[in-house]
Amino acid sequence: MISSLHAVLLIPAVAVLVLALVPGYRLGAFLNMLASGLTFAAGASLLFDPNYRSDILIVDEFNGYLVTLTTFVAFTTSIFSASYIGHEIETGRLTPQFLRFYHALYQAMLCSMNVALVANNVGLLWVGIEVATLSTVMMVGIYRTPEAVEAAWKYFILGSVGIALAFFGTILVYLAAQEALGEGLSAMAFDTMARNAARFDPNLLSLAFIFLLVGYGTKVGLAPFHAWLPDAHAEGPTPISAVLSGLLLNVALYALLRFKIILSANPKTLNVGLILIVLGLVSLVFAAFMLYRRRDIKRLFAYSSIEHMGIITFAFGMGGPLANFAGLLHMTMHSLTKSAIFFAVGHIAQVKGTQRIADIKGLSTTHPVLAVGLALGVIAIAGLPPFGVFTSEFMLVTSTFARQPLLAVLLIFGLIVAFGALVLRLQDVLFGEASGPSGEVKATYVPLFLHIALVLMAGLWLPEPVVRWFKVVAAQLG
Repeated sequence: MISSLHAVLLIPAVAVLVLALVPGYRLGAFLNMLASGLTFAAGASLLFDPNYRSDILIVDEFNGYLVTLTTFVAFTTSIFSASYIGHEIETGRLTPQFLRFYHALYQAMLCSMNVALVANNVGLLWVGIEVATLSTVMMVGIYRTPEAVEAAWKYFILGSVGIALAFFGTILVYLAAQEALGEGLSAMAFDTMARNAARFDPNLLSLAFIFLLVGYGTKVGLAPFHAWLPDAHAEGPTPISAVLSGLLLNVALYALLRFKIILSANPKTLNVGLILIVLGLVSLVFAAFMLYRRRDIKRLFAYSSIEHMGIITFAFGMGGPLANFAGLLHMTMHSLTKSAIFFAVGHIAQVKGTQRIADIKGLSTTHPVLAVGLALGVIAIAGLPPFGVFTSEFMLVTSTFARQPLLAVLLIFGLIVAFGALVLRLQDVLFGEASGPSGEVKATYVPLFLHIALVLMAGLWLPEPVVRWFKVVAAQLG
């Protein structure tokens, strides 16, 4: 009998092979949604299964939560993708020959992210993130325009450099573990490393983390390693923008946090928390100011993703039960909210025929449903009550004020600057004088409003099992 863990990996893997042979887009879109839905069902069932570990795979509270989040967002994005890409075909922006492997790549990306999340082996985690990178690179360049090809190449080059540095860091971690644990798979298992990290060479571990930080930090989109992210978001299909912001950034940060647990178990290593605090604040403040200069609506929200990954990184850098809880909640809320925003932005760009903010005005008059969806998403991502992003940011600010008031001031400063940019750039989009085409587009609004509803519910009430779950993971992170 196939377990939930194996199903999470096998369903998208089999779907890759099937979808690569499916000729028509409609059938491919349906099978993509079906495979994503089945993978989500398997991912959700992991929450009810006992924890599992081997030297290759592991399922605990931390990655069980992330697998569920990842498969859910991948499923809802596959629903959005069906209508979005269908419209792109009808308008001639995409042709069937370019789309032949689109759905196969989508499932390859989902499978590789799941592999990275459930890997207990440091090398297998690296392989998962590498395959996810290559899959999304090809999807970013699917429009075959000069801008899309340039964005894909920039993503490929910077991502490859980052993943190569992460590979070297992984080797150094294994060398540090090998001295204490001997050769073999057990010396590459995260949980075994964490239990024995106090016996590892602290200098070698510290050097390894520098390479890992730059390597996986590039994938997280932290400043100054972020250069690929705005172009990839702006030029690729919007479903890929949603997946990049909502999922792949989380997976790369998860990798960093797994290594952070190892270094935290050795008191002689460098101060990982301090490094994450600095990178988080730099990313937050930098992205907040860059929001004011964006003219492309997808680029705007790409920098918003950098901002929020900075907030999450800062939270885990602060550490402790409350800050870690806030980081986990913010990671979840950002995934749901940002993907919802890209669902709205994708259809808005289709009905207006442009991504230029100056050419998108008066949505509340011409397309009220899309205007409501975008407005709710912006209100949520800006950290206003009663949405869940406000809850996570409030918890983080109060925790930081109690421990490091100066850092709290910098955190609040970045949040206020970003809030002002979003209000400034989007008020005309929603309420300005109507301009541009006013026709309708075939759109699926269920994923958009489902995500917004979940974020609203999290701001009003978190179920007790979710609270207990986050508390356990927060304690695990230290």
